[in-house]
Amino acid sequence: MDEHVVVVGLGFGDEGKGAVVDALCADGSVSAVVRFNGGAQAAHNVVAGGAHHTFSQFGSGTLAGVPTWLSRHVLVEPIALAAESRDLAALGVADPLAMVSIDADALLTTPFHVAANRAREDARGRDRHGSCGKGIGETAWYALLAERGARPGEVVEGQELRGVPGPPPTVGDCANPVALRRKLDVLARFYEPLIGDGPRVDDLVALYRAFADAVRITTGDEASRLADAGRLVFEGAQGVLLDETHGFHPHTTWSTVTPRNARSLLAGRGARVLGVTRTYQTRHGAGPLPTEDRGVLDRFPERHNGTGEYQGAWRAGHLDTVLLRYAMAACGGVDGLAVTHLDARDLQAATAYRTGAGHLTELESPADLVAGCTPVLEPLPDPVGFLEDLLDVPVLVTGTGPTRADYTVRAPAHR
Repeated sequence: MDEHVVVVGLGFGDEGKGAVVDALCADGSVSAVVRFNGGAQAAHNVVAGGAHHTFSQFGSGTLAGVPTWLSRHVLVEPIALAAESRDLAALGVADPLAMVSIDADALLTTPFHVAANRAREDARGRDRHGSCGKGIGETAWYALLAERGARPGEVVEGQELRGVPGPPPTVGDCANPVALRRKLDVLARFYEPLIGDGPRVDDLVALYRAFADAVRITTGDEASRLADAGRLVFEGAQGVLLDETHGFHPHTTWSTVTPRNARSLLAGRGARVLGVTRTYQTRHGAGPLPTEDRGVLDRFPERHNGTGEYQGAWRAGHLDTVLLRYAMAACGGVDGLAVTHLDARDLQAATAYRTGAGHLTELESPADLVAGCTPVLEPLPDPVGFLEDLLDVPVLVTGTGPTRADYTVRAPAHR
């Protein structure tokens, strides 16, 4: 595949996007990995050359020597980025922060956002949404409040607004201590009723100023410059079934997971959309999982995922082609599939749901997924052939294990 490629997860996340991005970058043909959604809650696992790293904000091509650009659609958490840089340096990556550039307009996720996110989720008790507890939704929410001019007295997310949200801090502000301090002061006052005293603003200003010195902050149309200079891989975070528009509320992310942001950044340039799926269904925490089966969970122990304090338990079930079709349609179609975990054996796939009104084979909206539906399962001896025949889409990347050596990038014409 010699075109730009957009990698997007077709499930609830954890499909294997990191390993797929690493496989695409391994031959040296990719000039940069572009993150186009999400933030520090990403957890993309790559195992290569005896090293393992869970990528959060760095692009998953880093171990292959490919630099990362965090676009304006990414929510950037500098403290976590610095910690990830130290982890990569310990694996032998030379000067990891020199491999990162960031759009000046990207929003900053601060400790205030993280604390507020966790306070809200704790208050929900058994009705938790399944947040990662990383402040992602809170960062987006605060920016939206400021954009629409929210006023004191409004009740939003169960909180009566006592203050006025100000313009949200951005990565570009990190190089301007005066502007940054002003925004952080407003942010601290806004969240004080919910979280109490947060970190000292002066400490954050100093930390973020050092961060601005350590990374390259970009302005202007960096996406076009990168796209014209070489082949790009756009790395998505989370999965389409968690998308802010197309996901199953309230168990969604405050992010556009579909390729829409990547297409916007490409500004009309061509790209191949590669949808990633496991051979079985997974998700973290609360929310629908129609094919859930404890037997699947027990048969396929998870190497890199477990129960998260805020996300909840790791869950698994049979491959769900009803949800797969829905996710592909939400993307506006895909040009190919990446199928991971092909080392799993004796699989089944749901080709429809049995409901009180009959068989349901396609969802047009999240509301179509009714409670109490029973998956109609059939054996899945050959997942690659099955998916190519069922969906009429070629499988372009296969993964038969956790390491880079287990991944194969296939010719586009393969059918």
